[in-house]
Parts: sequence; C-alpha cells; structure tokens
Amino acid sequence: MARHLKKSYSIWSDWINYFLNTPRLNTLIESTNQFEKEEYSKRILQRLDIGVTEYSVLNIHRIGIEVPVRYVYEELLHWDGESVYWPNKLAKVSRIEGHLEHIQILLFGLNKLLFDLTSLFSRHITPLFKLDAIKFQHTPGQSDPDNARYLLYRCSGGYPIGIFSIYARSSIPEQNEKEQTQLFFIVAFNFYGKKQWFYTYLINALWKKIHNRVTGNVLNRIKELFESKFNSVIENQSNTADGADV
Repeated sequence: MARHLKKSYSIWSDWINYFLNTPRLNTLIESTNQFEKEEYSKRILQRLDIGVTEYSVLNIHRIGIEVPVRYVYEELLHWDGESVYWPNKLAKVSRIEGHLEHIQILLFGLNKLLFDLTSLFSRHITPLFKLDAIKFQHTPGQSDPDNARYLLYRCSGGYPIGIFSIYARSSIPEQNEKEQTQLFFIVAFNFYGKKQWFYTYLINALWKKIHNRVTGNVLNRIKELFESKFNSVIENQSNTADGADV
C-alpha cells in the first residue's frame, strides 16, 4: 500500500491534499471547441449508450494505471466513506443502505442541519450529489475489444442534473497509451436542470476550476494507491512461491 496516502482525518487535510495540492499528472481531457465536444459526446454515446449533448457541462478526466483493468475495476467497487483517495471529510461518500447502486455525496459528511436529542427538529440537507445506478458493466461486452468495465449513474442533488460515470478500459497503443489501464471520470450535467441561464458561464468556469483540481488529485491518488497495492500482491505471491521452492 502507498505508505504516505492516508485516509481523510480533517477538513483541513482534505483542503491541502485535494484543493491546494497540484496533481503530479494532468488528467483533464480538454475540448477547446464545439467540434471536439461533439466528438467526445459521440464516443460516450458509443461506449456508454447514453447521450450527453443536452448538458451544458461535459467534463472528462483520464489517467493511465500500470495495473490490469479487472483489478482497477474491482478495487473501485469498494468506493465508500473510507476510501483513502477521496476527500471524505469535505465530501463524504455515503452508500444508501450499504449499496453501491445508490450513493450520496454529503458536504462535510452532514445530512442534517440541526441536531437535538430527539431529532424531531432536525432538517435534512440536500446532498451535493445523489447518484443512482443506470448500469454497471462488470465484465466486458462480447464485441468489446477494449476490455471495458464501468459504473454509470444518474446524477442529481444540490445542483446537478445529469450523469456520472467511472470507466476503465485497456490502453490502446495506437493512441500512445502506455499503461495497462486507462481510467476515466466522466460527468455531464446542467446546473439546476437548466442548460442556459443568466449565471451559466460564471458558474461553469468556477465549478470547473474546483472540480478539475479535486478530480486530478483523486485520480493521481488512485493511480499511486492501486499500483502500490497491486505490486505488493505480486511481490507477496513471488515470495510465497520462492519459499515453497526452498
């Protein structure tokens, strides 16, 4: 396990690790014009069978991980409020009834604004994100040459109406992808369900600035953690085999 990666222990530590820290590897896939955005939208439609052209925000991040796709995907199935690659003190992952199919991302881990001994006067807070599964692809499709697996969610909550996906596939050498796995975080949505409104440009720009920094750090931490864990497994297996031969 990556020894210097630790689980969130305070809001301040999350702020340093995910907001102030500059990600080692840039993960943002930028679409600099409408044509590129349309091309990425077509690829998402082909791979996830869902359209994203109706959304004003389309944000894609990618990182290469030198670990098999299956290992990456199975590790991501453990994503929860204890994951060391996620800012759980600032935006806690809360599984509904323990299930990955329904997740809330809670600001500061809170789901109630007021507390008392009886909870009669507590008022619930709308989560930052509410994720409800549309489709989980646990094994590659029969005609899939890229060995793809993914989690696809309908996204709602405090402000977004759209979709969110975590997508892993084998790297494609023809595209100069060197690691075994390419991992994507994809989010497409409209603020408050409105594609165009008075504050669209300002809010989109501010949101992207924050989201890009946090997502970049999340993916860099996933890469470091998963590569370290996988290498430890291989090393332990090798030592066990060597010991058996003695």
